[in-house]
Amino acid sequence: MAHKFKTLAELTAAHAAATPDKAAIVFDGAIISYAAMHDRVLRTVAALRSEGVKAGDRVGWLGLNHPDYVVVMCACLRIGAVLVAINARLVAREIAYILGDAGIGVLISEAQFAGVADEARAAAGVSAIILIDGSHGGRPAFGDRVAAHQPDAAMHPADAEDIAIQLYTSGTTGFPKGALLSHRALLGVISKGPLTGEAWSQWDEEDVCLVAMPLFHIGGTGWALHALEAGATMVILPRPDIAGIVDAVATQRITKMFAVPAVLAAILQHLETAPTDLSSLTELLYGASPIPLDILRRSMLAFPNASFVQCYGATETCGTVVYLPPSDHDPAGNPRMLGCGKPFPGNEIRIIDADGHDLPTGAIGEVAIKSVSNMSGYHGNPEATAKAMQDGWYRTGDAGFVDADGYLTLFDRVKDMIVSGAENIYPAEVENALHEHPDVVDCAVIGVPDARWGEAVKAIVVRKGEVTPEALIAFARARIAGYKVPKSVDFIDVLPRNASGKILKKDLRTPYWPSDGRQIG
Repeated sequence: MAHKFKTLAELTAAHAAATPDKAAIVFDGAIISYAAMHDRVLRTVAALRSEGVKAGDRVGWLGLNHPDYVVVMCACLRIGAVLVAINARLVAREIAYILGDAGIGVLISEAQFAGVADEARAAAGVSAIILIDGSHGGRPAFGDRVAAHQPDAAMHPADAEDIAIQLYTSGTTGFPKGALLSHRALLGVISKGPLTGEAWSQWDEEDVCLVAMPLFHIGGTGWALHALEAGATMVILPRPDIAGIVDAVATQRITKMFAVPAVLAAILQHLETAPTDLSSLTELLYGASPIPLDILRRSMLAFPNASFVQCYGATETCGTVVYLPPSDHDPAGNPRMLGCGKPFPGNEIRIIDADGHDLPTGAIGEVAIKSVSNMSGYHGNPEATAKAMQDGWYRTGDAGFVDADGYLTLFDRVKDMIVSGAENIYPAEVENALHEHPDVVDCAVIGVPDARWGEAVKAIVVRKGEVTPEALIAFARARIAGYKVPKSVDFIDVLPRNASGKILKKDLRTPYWPSDGRQIG
């Protein structure tokens, strides 16, 4: 499918010319038109260029959802620079690793994260620009710097294969990897929806889209790009605050939103004491972790006019590559609602064994994906790229099967990844932190079922001395982001290992998971 835009850099100029007075962003009661947003983008281009930013450079963003994230992203696209969105929940040493790995020269940070940003950048040698109006530490606010520049309309001649955004994913070795997402890939994932010919997948300028999922994840950035490409209105919330989401849907008459299952569950709980008219919503896309059938059924009743669509994908695929359409949703439940759905037109999925050979229909193996939206690779990590990308296929690390109709169901994970509240956590990151404690002789980290978050992080530790679970949890909290910290710690005399010394995590997980059911939460 030929796309109307060759690159993402064209978006704000096109909409500012076609619908200058239309609301592009609504945030905290303020409305920013497409013309005003484009003007701010061009001034931001000038401001970033004055900092020495040029094509190919990395610009970091450390903050919650904010209109200026979209502005900075669009400015970087016009310069040919690459925006690196950093998870605001990370601690300083995790941020410092990303700053160094990406080679970030300029870090744009919200004032509330200035302390951790300064601590991180001291090790990496970057400059921090504070975003929120007002100064911090004697530095002028980013907004003031932008306003002082004249618009710079010069645009880098981008190619579709140029990298647009670099998002970091948890790492199997304990170090996160920067997924390289090109203009081709990001526009490709946007273009797949209309190919279904289904009403839910059509976007236009009349849509009002809620951006509440974090923009430092593909679920947030990808969703915002869908709205921006269509010339729709984005209602941005700083974080997925449940009362704020419900109020925004009702008062801003949201038509489209994306949510993770944990957020849907919290919305249902909120509605029990504060019933609200949510009838404006016409499409509700959900995903990033499996959803309990009861939560899905109740959500369909809470949003009476919404078409529900399950989404399955990854940062490495720029988001959704497999979807469960509204026609396969039934308030009474059906077997397909336990799966992920079918590939978008043009996408392909295979189920393969450890050697990359295809498995027959119904057999469980690793899910591999071929799509125009597959990443270009991992930044500066050819070894990890070679493992993940093989002959154009992305090996997801998820274990599942495909039925006779081509529908995918996930069963387990080939990799040890834990998904808790839609955050991806690799045990190696947690294990590395725990191993720094002098009383930890050996440890393994696994995911166990959790009613609220899908999976919770559990550490199983061989100790010396009398260290307590509480002490280990506190120790980890000082070293890794809060969502990665173990929620519980069990002690064991010796960890089970195979003949080559590898920890048998499946044996450790067995007591916590149903023996005859799905092994992911």
